[in-house]
Amino acid sequence: MSQYSLNLNLAPSRKIYSVSELNARIRDLLESEFQDIWVEGEISNFRAAPSGHYYFSLKDERAQIKCVCFKNNVRYLRFRPEDGLQVTARGQVSIYEARGEYQLYVEYLEPVGYGALQLAFEQLKAQLAEEGLFDPARKKPLPRLPRRIGLITSPRGAVIQDMIQILERRFSNMPLLLYPVSVQGEGSAGEIAGALGYFNRSREVDVIILARGGGSIEDLWSFNEEKVARAIYASKIPVIAAVGHETDFTIADFVADVRAPTPSAAAELVVESKEQLRAEIAGLEKSLLAATRHRLLEWRQQVQALATHRGFRLLETFVRDSSQRFDDLLARLSASLVERVRDERQRLEVAGARLAAFDWRGWLERLHLRLERRRNDVIRFTEVRLLRVRRELETAQMALDERNPLRILERGYAVCYDATGNVVRASADVTLGSEISVRLARGKLGARVERKE
Repeated sequence: MSQYSLNLNLAPSRKIYSVSELNARIRDLLESEFQDIWVEGEISNFRAAPSGHYYFSLKDERAQIKCVCFKNNVRYLRFRPEDGLQVTARGQVSIYEARGEYQLYVEYLEPVGYGALQLAFEQLKAQLAEEGLFDPARKKPLPRLPRRIGLITSPRGAVIQDMIQILERRFSNMPLLLYPVSVQGEGSAGEIAGALGYFNRSREVDVIILARGGGSIEDLWSFNEEKVARAIYASKIPVIAAVGHETDFTIADFVADVRAPTPSAAAELVVESKEQLRAEIAGLEKSLLAATRHRLLEWRQQVQALATHRGFRLLETFVRDSSQRFDDLLARLSASLVERVRDERQRLEVAGARLAAFDWRGWLERLHLRLERRRNDVIRFTEVRLLRVRRELETAQMALDERNPLRILERGYAVCYDATGNVVRASADVTLGSEISVRLARGKLGARVERKE
């Protein structure tokens, strides 16, 4: 029995892990072994979470590994991952303990055989083209002679000096308004978009030049940012993009209303020289004068042809005959008016004689007698009417006196009121000890109820 117990004591001890402990141990091993590695593969099952994190898998022909790129690393990516894209990922391998899955935590991505910036450029270009930002139909024409030119560029460097010299040479008194911005580096895209917004709000310029000298794709990247492209698209003022050298193309060039190969070319493009304008105005003036002379000659010939036309001769005959008929009618009208005046004068003379012979005194006496009779009739009618009304009033007064309740009080009657002024009609309307008032034919009495029957 003791020998058996000894054998049990010599048995090896066991280390039992919980699931969490085991996953934590595996995580420590993976992170210490694969802390900073590069992995190449094809992206599949790509998903952008609402939180801003990217989830995808990297695979080759025989295996795959799950990957996650957190939001704080996503913002440094120059392109958007997509399924089927061959990339090289840098990060560390660890385990997601909640599901016991190991995965690659990506800190940096770059496409294989294709620059990250170039890929981002192509992706954004395709997206904006699909949205119609490059549509030629929406591009605005440049003003022929702008009142003021807006320039968005760095205040330092040769670009602004070259443009000022060219504008001074071509149109010496053309106003130029500079909005200084950073043309590369962190925050420069926001400054450029803000400058475009300012010019559109202030409406101080008729055309905007967006300019920068040459450089690498990294140096020109601010003009490939989506916020700059959308600011150009939203501009109500025409925008000329003059970024880099002639062989450089940016997203801003595709969205702008006009692309200039260089900033100097933009300065020459935005306004014609005074000499060209003067020569063109002189040529137009000469052409207008020649055209006016030619048109006057044509009209003179047309007038002469019309003057000799049979229709004009008939019109002349018609006017001549009409003038003669007018004279005839005028003579007849004059004779008719003279005769009419003579007749009216005779009628007036007859009427005057009758008026002179009229007996005005007798007429007035007859009129006075008629008025007197009418006055007497009105007086008699009024007296009879007043007598009738007086009798009706007396009768109504007698009837009113007979129905006057105060006359009843003259016979010894009285009216009793309670404290609220209501007429007391029965003993039940008042209580013992309550105040009452009594209305007599002449005066009132105050009383208290001592007894009720």
